[in-house]
Amino acid sequence: MLEHGGKLGAAAARFGIAREQWLDLSTGLAPWAFPIPTIAPQAWARLPEADDGLEAAARSYYNATQALPVAGSQAAIQALPRLRRPGRVGVLSPCYAEHAEAWRRGGHVVREIADAEVDYFLETLDVLVLVNPNNPTGRLLPPDQLLQWHARLSQRGGWLVVDEAFMDTTPALSLSPYSERPGLLVLRSFGKFFGLAGVRLGFALGGAPLLQLLAEQLGPWAVPGPTREVGRACLADTVGQQRQAQRSLAASERLGQLLVAHGLTPQGGCALFQWLSTAHALALYEHMGARGILLRLFHHDSSLRFGLPPDEAGFTRLAQALEAFAP
Repeated sequence: MLEHGGKLGAAAARFGIAREQWLDLSTGLAPWAFPIPTIAPQAWARLPEADDGLEAAARSYYNATQALPVAGSQAAIQALPRLRRPGRVGVLSPCYAEHAEAWRRGGHVVREIADAEVDYFLETLDVLVLVNPNNPTGRLLPPDQLLQWHARLSQRGGWLVVDEAFMDTTPALSLSPYSERPGLLVLRSFGKFFGLAGVRLGFALGGAPLLQLLAEQLGPWAVPGPTREVGRACLADTVGQQRQAQRSLAASERLGQLLVAHGLTPQGGCALFQWLSTAHALALYEHMGARGILLRLFHHDSSLRFGLPPDEAGFTRLAQALEAFAP
């Protein structure tokens, strides 16, 4: 299993601090969960059905023609490599590590490449996978560039897979309106923006033939009835979405300014996190952990991801811990 954020139990045991005393900034999730609607009893008692309005709500929210609900975008990430015979896959890196891992496990030859190398390698690839905005760097590529890459791939039966887990606050830059084009698949995460990772819901956006293949791999009833009710309600809550976007953007900007004020200028970020590359990443991670603040540490490139503090007390606590840090 690869390393991920959110392992609060392990951090509590290691640093000897009770779970309820932690400020968890390790996950890149919005720290304000949308309210859970009342779940109808039949959602628990019956098998889920696809005519309950979830797909329609997703198509409207994502501005897509087709939407397949999945048990978190992770489910689609793991299933996609089984839909093609083994081939050559490029993954723009660094990014969410599960992408490269899934294609390798599927028997594909995976090359992790930098953004600037795509044009050089593209003609040798069957699939190009990228995260946009990127996790953890926050890099955001324009739609025109991605559509050019897709056009070159699709001419010879190739795919472009775009993970837009952090795209909710910048919908104008999403490829979801183009997702019905052959060879283009867009993955969207529900839990991050809506602050409800525990419901395990995501969506694959693409053409009907590709989504049908994916649905067959995932099997029937992939998303439980109660989860479908939560998703439908949140995707229809336009007032709540606007509020969530505004406070996420404001909190991220404030977080970036706080880091700059303490001599830790982020190299990237988006509405739900800031990313800092520094030779002192491990020392800062340990310093924060000793004070009950959990960050996401990336050992391979000595960097850290800071999620959003949920309130004024969280910002104050983080500021005090940063003030005490002496590399």
